[in-house]
Amino acid sequence: MSTLMAVLLNGVAQLEYDRTKKLTDYQLTYLHNMDKKMNGEGVEIDGKLITSPDDNQKAQFIVANLLLAMKTDDASLTSALCTYLAQNMPDLKQLKIDENAGEVTIDFVFDDDYKGQAAVEFEIH
Repeated sequence: MSTLMAVLLNGVAQLEYDRTKKLTDYQLTYLHNMDKKMNGEGVEIDGKLITSPDDNQKAQFIVANLLLAMKTDDASLTSALCTYLAQNMPDLKQLKIDENAGEVTIDFVFDDDYKGQAAVEFEIH
């Protein structure tokens, strides 16, 4: 299991999730209820209702909602959805989301550790 998972949007890290931090009982219950709701109500992907989603379909649904939560600055939902992915995909190291001309590409990276990003300062003369 990788201890760090990152969510990148168009190559820029948006979230870093540290799996070594213990979740509270409330957080664990919230994640359990998210999963229970998807199992009971299904998920909608590309306009189609999937009544018995598998783990891959749940992940697709979560990522679509994660992107929306990030774009609308919904920090609590963003955090919950990122946590869901990190907990349910323990080998996931990076989630790369790229948007280009209205098209969204999602890449689940399991074989390349996230190394972090460093800010670079420029002096303008």
